[in-house]
Amino acid sequence: MAPRTVLDVDAKSFEGKRVLVRVDFNVSVSNGSVGEDYRIRMTIPTIEYLSKNGAKVILASHLGRPEGRDPDYTLAPVAKRLQEITGRAGIKVRFASDCFGPAFETEIAQMGKGDILLLENLRFHPEEEANDEEFCKKLASQADIYVNDAFSTSHRKHASTYGAARLFDTRLAGFNLKKEVEYLSMMRENPPKPFKVVVGGVKIKDKIGALENLLPKADKVIIGGAAAYTFLMAKGVKTGKSLIDHERLPWAEKALAKYADKIMLPTDHVAAQSPADTSIMMVKEIPEGMAGFDIGSETIERFSAEVSGTNGSGMIFWNGPMGMFEVRAFANGTINIAKSMALAYWRGTKTLVGGGDTLEAMKKAGVAENEVSHVSTGGGASLRYLAGDEMPGVSVLQTK
Repeated sequence: MAPRTVLDVDAKSFEGKRVLVRVDFNVSVSNGSVGEDYRIRMTIPTIEYLSKNGAKVILASHLGRPEGRDPDYTLAPVAKRLQEITGRAGIKVRFASDCFGPAFETEIAQMGKGDILLLENLRFHPEEEANDEEFCKKLASQADIYVNDAFSTSHRKHASTYGAARLFDTRLAGFNLKKEVEYLSMMRENPPKPFKVVVGGVKIKDKIGALENLLPKADKVIIGGAAAYTFLMAKGVKTGKSLIDHERLPWAEKALAKYADKIMLPTDHVAAQSPADTSIMMVKEIPEGMAGFDIGSETIERFSAEVSGTNGSGMIFWNGPMGMFEVRAFANGTINIAKSMALAYWRGTKTLVGGGDTLEAMKKAGVAENEVSHVSTGGGASLRYLAGDEMPGVSVLQTK
């Protein structure tokens, strides 16, 4: 069942009400400035909708993994960036130096209809991740309505995503969470054909659940990045000192035996002794003492043709880069896949991209966010949802 959204209730019901919105503002902050702000921008439609309908919008988020009240993990720079984005709409953003207490109560008292208050980092309190009952009660007592617009944290049973949410009579999804669930549900249950999956990145263990669900439905599964070397070793291909997940080798062998006609693997590689090694080699099999850091030119051509050659139909899901794209010498595979995804989109194919690394790769390739159908804000959460795992932050919301 789809969760109820902010559009499923009368807009007038938000006027003058305190609305607690769980957002994911876990963004990069350096020297007091926000770097990539995609996760902030994705929540703006929900925030502005509530604000324009007279709500007092209280935003709650975590940032990083602080140990105690570490000033390096303050959300103050995020409040500043949020004010820059929403200021043009005449919306005032306040910042509370804590989630409770006198400072918070003062800020709440000063809020007018349409104002926004961003709470300090939830993880400054260990009770957040522990889903502590008293912490949940304190958090829930600050508002009248609960909205979750942080799909990327919804696989966690934390206070702000689950425990506190249960204490509200009205529990709704924001626009971003709604879009994530719609696209991922379509992919998990009835993807348009042809359906293709592109998997990269390092950790194959995080992707196994999703692959088990998607392999029977997919027409092609393209595997690159470090994840490919586990499959190649399972086939008996020499992988040198490339990253291998030895625990998952038996699973890779079974998958290859059952879905050999669907799985596409690299046939050549860009290899080197280390990421800093400038004497790179293009090889079919990786020699001892060397590791693969990107897919080779022959593989790029095959993979790109498979991704872009959809004739404007079907769906493609991409999660994880094809190599160590942060190093220019190993970025070609990822850049070409990103461009192929954009080409498929412009031809009319539904294209979904998941994971922070994949978004960074798109930027490096010069592919804009509006050149794919949807960029998921939650790589790990997306994979968990596709695997059919429980999503407490979604299941706790009221359904239609």
